[in-house]
Amino acid sequence: MLMVIDAGNTNVVFALYDGTKVLHSWRCKTDAARTADEYAAWLYPLFQSVGISFSQVTDSIISSVVPDANFNLRRVCEKNFACRAVMVKDDNAPHGLTIKLNKPEELGADRIVNAVAVKAYYSYPAVVIDFGTATTFDVVDAEGAHCGGVIAPGVNLSMSALHQAAAKLPKIGIAKTDQVIGRDTVTAMQSGVYWGYVSMVEGMVSRISKEMGAKPLIIGTGGLASLIAQGTGIIEKIDEDLTLKGLIAIHKNMKKAKAA
Repeated sequence: MLMVIDAGNTNVVFALYDGTKVLHSWRCKTDAARTADEYAAWLYPLFQSVGISFSQVTDSIISSVVPDANFNLRRVCEKNFACRAVMVKDDNAPHGLTIKLNKPEELGADRIVNAVAVKAYYSYPAVVIDFGTATTFDVVDAEGAHCGGVIAPGVNLSMSALHQAAAKLPKIGIAKTDQVIGRDTVTAMQSGVYWGYVSMVEGMVSRISKEMGAKPLIIGTGGLASLIAQGTGIIEKIDEDLTLKGLIAIHKNMKKAKAA
């Protein structure tokens, strides 16, 4: 059984893959100070609740954008799953992705994994919009290569900044408003964030498509993808498990490389 770990700036996702499908997944808040033993103590009852033991995990692979968390994520696998976890970037895992950037080494593990998932499960050219701590646009060209992208502040990050920087503006949650013109402070803020991001997505996709000279498949992922997609028809596919699928695809590539 494969343990797939996706460590983002906000959450860490642990998922179990049995060779055909993701059986279970759990998430916790990202905390670079969390030890391997603390991860194990949190995971143990979750495994018990679904009738799976640590000993059934034979492989593990990690995508991480939080370098300070990497040691303990790898350590929890070594101590409890009796397998050495592979880090997507640190171990130069054979992802099979051509990266057409000026500095390919700067491309984050999460963005590599999402592009690999596009190659494995979707058609291309494509654009992956990942609504995480940052909102990223990753462009996969007609040859299946990562040819660049866009990084913008995430929705929740923008909302927090608005509240912190403007003394009289309250802290609010993101919501789709029925009208663009807000009738009070809260609905005006919600409209600005929600419809502002919808407009940003539409505008960016239009500009990216024009530069590419093609109509790419638009794939949304991340926690807010479904909500943003309610306000626009430009996002054609929603895949909240895209990063996990990419990690599974990289692990399969590794197995093939070892068998060759």
